Amino acid sequence: MLDHDPKSGRPINRRALLGLMAGALATPAMAADHPSLIYMREVARDLLNANRQGTVASFRTAILRHADIADIGNYSLGQYQARLSAAQRDSYYGGVATFMARYFADQSREYRIAKYELGDANVDDNKDVLINSKVFLLTGQTYNVGWRLSWRKGRYKITDAKVLGFSLVYMQRGLFTSYISKRNGDVGQLVAALNR
Repeated sequence: MLDHDPKSGRPINRRALLGLMAGALATPAMAADHPSLIYMREVARDLLNANRQGTVASFRTAILRHADIADIGNYSLGQYQARLSAAQRDSYYGGVATFMARYFADQSREYRIAKYELGDANVDDNKDVLINSKVFLLTGQTYNVGWRLSWRKGRYKITDAKVLGFSLVYMQRGLFTSYISKRNGDVGQLVAALNR
């Protein structure tokens, strides 16, 4: 049986028609594999492994690999960002990664993860990619985590995570700026505290 190609008007055979249909059906699957989702699966695997180990070192490795530490660290300084000297940056960024790793390691003792599910990738007005995920705990409870990915130097990096609607980076900014404010704006004291 022959059909006709609507564009050219030429007849096409059944095999060609089935090939076109198979190609059309494959398109949604390819869309599901947006590069940000492929990357996010890698992030989720690393964080799940870190959660199972429950150590600061395992979380720090995952954070250094996947988070944009400089972006998160700079944002976390708020109005004090200009006071961070070039000489302090490496020490500060390393301290930020350790601070985050300690927080996640501490949380992992109470929130043991069984599995996770990733949702769709959506691009916002800033060209950042937002991906929602659902986390299933060993207790049977679930909660949602929203991830913000930004394109940095040829790859994606995590720039924020929202747990139950609360931005972890925004929370960290509140802690850091409050600490600095109570020390007369001395960023050096925060850098020292993060590296203890």
